[in-house]
Amino acid sequence: MTSVGILLPHDYRLLSVAAILDVLEAANNIQKATENEKAFNIGLYQIAEPGQQIADSFHGYPVAKIDQENLIDLILIPSFSTNDMKQTIGKNMAYIPWLHQQFRQGAEIGTFCTGAFLLAASGLLNGKVATTHVDACSAFSTSFPDVILRGDKTVTQDGRLFTSGGSTSSFHLLLHLVQKYCGRDVAVKIAKIFAIDMDRHNQSYFSTFQPSRDHNDNIVAMVQQKIEANYQEAETIEELIKDIPSSRRNVLRRFKQITGIPPIEYLQQIRIEAAKKLLEQTNQHMGEVIFSSGYNDPKAFRRIFRKIVGMTPTAYREKFQSN
Repeated sequence: MTSVGILLPHDYRLLSVAAILDVLEAANNIQKATENEKAFNIGLYQIAEPGQQIADSFHGYPVAKIDQENLIDLILIPSFSTNDMKQTIGKNMAYIPWLHQQFRQGAEIGTFCTGAFLLAASGLLNGKVATTHVDACSAFSTSFPDVILRGDKTVTQDGRLFTSGGSTSSFHLLLHLVQKYCGRDVAVKIAKIFAIDMDRHNQSYFSTFQPSRDHNDNIVAMVQQKIEANYQEAETIEELIKDIPSSRRNVLRRFKQITGIPPIEYLQQIRIEAAKKLLEQTNQHMGEVIFSSGYNDPKAFRRIFRKIVGMTPTAYREKFQSN
């Protein structure tokens, strides 16, 4: 039987924990019916705060202190519900030595959505492939440049470390783990119970480009404003930054340092975001969408759209058009 330890860190999302418990319990029920033995021995783990006691149980599952001597096969870190990830990770730093200890002892570790931030803060993901919620990718890559971020992926595995993308991608990681520990037959049954599309490997089409404005760099802010106001007409980045009171080299360096991407990629993201809205909200012909979003070359537009979104413009419209 595989021992599973689910963390209950500060600011965890209850929905994330509930999803983990539901899927693992369903796998237990399926395997118990056929083999008369559960697949997973599930426990929850929490830091005992000074002067406080942890609860004995969580919805019927035992809760243990992380300072107890335990040997866990699989540790799962749920997503966080927070507007200040840096502060949340700071509150959860006490988990990191324990994660290192368990990993040294052979544990596998899986994270769900923004739970990847805690694992990355431990350093265990350095040089490893990982994913997280698509809208958290910019903040993640800025905070953890040594992690090989694959923000388009639904699930990643690098050795004994697993990560999932946002929201429903958590079910795909759970499905992956169920198949690893229980076999494909049980995984297929789980997929049917929870209506999980077993073939979805990409999450990039769910992303929304959210430019960083939480900075005090006036030069970068000027470039952002120029790109966003002139993305339809601008032909080159040089044209947009010619009036910026700084050298081209300094502008490009500061822009990438602040936003995480160069100005040309920022321009492409703004244009593709505009195209997505037109595809979702209008019945404009594709040629009109291409022109309205700042492109003159349909071939280039389709190539960039597919690279950023993960599907063709036509497929995106079929999937998301609201009228």
